[in-house]
Amino acid sequence: MTIDRRLKPRINVDLTPLIDIVFQLVIFFMISSTFKTAPGIELVLPESSTASAITITELSIVAVSDDEVYVNKTRTTLSGAEAVIKNELEGRSEEDVQAVLEAGAESPYQLVVSLLDALKKNGIETVSLTTRPAERLAK
Repeated sequence: MTIDRRLKPRINVDLTPLIDIVFQLVIFFMISSTFKTAPGIELVLPESSTASAITITELSIVAVSDDEVYVNKTRTTLSGAEAVIKNELEGRSEEDVQAVLEAGAESPYQLVVSLLDALKKNGIETVSLTTRPAERLAK
């Protein structure tokens, strides 16, 4: 009787490096992606031919109507916006804060002016208005 004593090679696939690379890719995409910081409100922004991208700011104001104004995700009304802005700025220097104001193209001009007044009363001088790039007309 003959006994075969040869060792058969075992083929094992080591998945550890693959799992490490997948986790690194997941972490990379989580860190490098940006998330929408404003509440999920659809606004049709006015067009501007000089529109430019801005960085994330410390104070974001979204004006939908007199009864619906968001200050950094806090819902308030136009009359209560000044107090909410004051609460958001508590403990910060007003010179360093840059505010971004978003209002729809059909929003009343008085709403935008009232919010600008509320910001000015709280010492914020630097305010950016959010617009969308103007569509180029085909010639």
